[in-house]
Amino acid sequence: MTGASRTALVAGATGLIGRALLASLLASDEYHGVHALVRRTSPHLDAHPRLKIHEIDFARLPPMPAVDDVYVALGTTIKAAGSQEAFRRVDFDYVVNVARAAKLSGASRLGVVSAMGANAKSTIFYNRVKGEMENAIVRLGYESAVIAQPSLLMGDRGALGQPARSGERWASRLLGPLASVMPRDLRPIPARAVAAALTAAVLEGQPGFRVLKSGAMREYA
Repeated sequence: MTGASRTALVAGATGLIGRALLASLLASDEYHGVHALVRRTSPHLDAHPRLKIHEIDFARLPPMPAVDDVYVALGTTIKAAGSQEAFRRVDFDYVVNVARAAKLSGASRLGVVSAMGANAKSTIFYNRVKGEMENAIVRLGYESAVIAQPSLLMGDRGALGQPARSGERWASRLLGPLASVMPRDLRPIPARAVAAALTAAVLEGQPGFRVLKSGAMREYA
């Protein structure tokens, strides 16, 4: 692609935000190559001349491809994982390990999907793990790192072959009519808007670490 000068890596490309991220990166004029790390191939990942898919075991990471920018959209729920320990393995260990390995392979910019309410001191296990993950990401020392903290996500998980999350479905129905009067950071947000905002923020390359909440994501998207 004429003018494209960067390469990107996406971990978690089969998830709701990860799939939207992949589409955003492949549509960008800035990237001439995109690598996707997945646990298993999916019929929902379309072939693309600039896309290379790597089927890997996240518990035993292989050497990372050399890229400029890394996007990590790995995540699960305690219910889907089966236990708090299994949840932490995905949402902390896998996220931090991918980011660390990519930096060792030369990546300088990082975008990570976290969650609203992330706080390492929270009494809520989910929020605490997300906060601890963010703290670990900061310590990796990327030249530029962006953490996205989306509110309630909107998107069609069924179209990606994923089970619907009842909490998201019911909350969206209840909160949707109230969105116009809710604080911007609390309003439900489409996964594609999160992906577009994270892509734009990472490409800006602002030095240091920053957090994007849903209100700011809407401005980017």
